[in-house]
Amino acid sequence: MQTDHPNAAYQQFVAEVKERIRQAQYQALKAVNKEQIQLYWELGRLIVERQQAHGWGKSIVENLAADLQLEFVGVSGFSARNLWYMRRFYEHYHQNEFLQPVVAEISWSHNIAILEKCKDDQERLFYLHQTRRNGWSKNVLIHQIEHQSYRKTLLSQQNFSQTLPETARGAASVALKDEYTFDFLNLPGAYSEHQLEQAILANIRRFLIEMGGDFTFLANQYTLELDGNEYRVDLLLYHRELRALVALELKIDEFKPEYAGKMNFYLSLLNHRVRKAHENPSIGIVICKSKSRTTVEFALQDVNKPIGVATYTLSPQLPDTLSRFFPSSEEFVRRIEALMTWLKEQDPDEA
Repeated sequence: MQTDHPNAAYQQFVAEVKERIRQAQYQALKAVNKEQIQLYWELGRLIVERQQAHGWGKSIVENLAADLQLEFVGVSGFSARNLWYMRRFYEHYHQNEFLQPVVAEISWSHNIAILEKCKDDQERLFYLHQTRRNGWSKNVLIHQIEHQSYRKTLLSQQNFSQTLPETARGAASVALKDEYTFDFLNLPGAYSEHQLEQAILANIRRFLIEMGGDFTFLANQYTLELDGNEYRVDLLLYHRELRALVALELKIDEFKPEYAGKMNFYLSLLNHRVRKAHENPSIGIVICKSKSRTTVEFALQDVNKPIGVATYTLSPQLPDTLSRFFPSSEEFVRRIEALMTWLKEQDPDEA
């Protein structure tokens, strides 16, 4: 029996069909991308091997590009410049067991941006994983690289190793930066904490991008009540990958030890009054204008809730004076391994 007004069951049926089509389209795009990356990998390998075997010089790439473009008219991707990228792509990654599986998970343009702009394999691994997990566009990826998200993540100060389960430490550490760049806020020379918060709310999308991905905004000035008193969290976020509430406190001055104690108190209330049974312990981030790294280390030493302390800047430059605090490559690999272990346990199909 036909009807001109589909009922709820039909509407649900249409929604399910549309979702299946979208899933199939997404899987098809992923398959095409993997095939393209595999093709470019093989072309890069062939160029490297033939140059080594026959002593061919640079002209072989130019000649190959001309022949391929003549044969595959209208097919992009076979310019001399792109063939050189394929060669570099293979040379950089073919001996790295950590990077090889990940490069096929993101587009060729993303891979080229990472290859061109990153200095070492650890930095590339960071951006490869972050791009895959967060679905960054090419522009967002370049923004993250230019704003030195990798360095800022390695420099981050937190007590996660003492306060979070081992399976969550890697993901939490990668979710926190040491310094955030708020160059999009257009704040006046002198401003209050309220003005800082309002400027962030007016630019919430760019703020969440700067936070690094997987953060969603829940509320500002979130009220917590205890014994008739009200306490307000400046910004309350949720981190989807960690499945945890994230409380943010915004300060326009230098970090003070009492800020950690206050955040510890807020996290206790969030865990007891707001956190749901399936969620992980709440995490706190105190974002200040400046900080003494030694003071932060002592302030977090005996705090029993997971807290990170970061700074913010209104310009994108990270001072070189922080280089002596930069962790070793081995430490970053350890963090990445912890992250991947956690991802595998939470989502075996994607890890």
